[in-house]
Amino acid sequence: MTNNYILRRIRYTFDFNDKTMIAIWALADTVVTREQMSIWLKKDDDPDFQNCSDRNMAIFLNGLINKLRGKKEGPQKAPESRINNNIILRKLKIALNLIDDDVLAIMALAEMEMGKSELTAFFRKEGHKHYRRLQDQMLRRFLQGMEMKYKKPATETSAEALVEKIPTEPAPKEEINSDVWSKPKS
Repeated sequence: MTNNYILRRIRYTFDFNDKTMIAIWALADTVVTREQMSIWLKKDDDPDFQNCSDRNMAIFLNGLINKLRGKKEGPQKAPESRINNNIILRKLKIALNLIDDDVLAIMALAEMEMGKSELTAFFRKEGHKHYRRLQDQMLRRFLQGMEMKYKKPATETSAEALVEKIPTEPAPKEEINSDVWSKPKS
């Protein structure tokens, strides 16, 4: 799974606009231009597409932590130069202030059942004997569950909601006001 895909999913889930996305990088003491960010958010088959590096993804996730949890006093934590799915899941867990039961509930929303011991294996240090590498499918399911939990529903004034309110059948005859439709009396 690419960092670009994860950026797109986070942006969509929380309805972040360009300004907010740029501000998240700024919260981690990094300047990203709108042009650079839009190149990272392009679909993989777009000719202008560029990979978002692990370092830039780590900076974004650190900024997301700062945005959602508040920035800690002191210098900004140095971003990792290499990240994997386990680190991404850990940073999202921190940013969203989740406990293990919350992560399991989000996974269950996306129909990925697992036990607490299986989950804690993903948060162990890489050299630990019970460490387990988080597969792309599991992170994808977590992102889907996160979307189900945090995505704001469409507002009632959206075009889709307005179209849904248009009646598809005419009103019954007894509801039609006959005074409105009758000819004026002379």
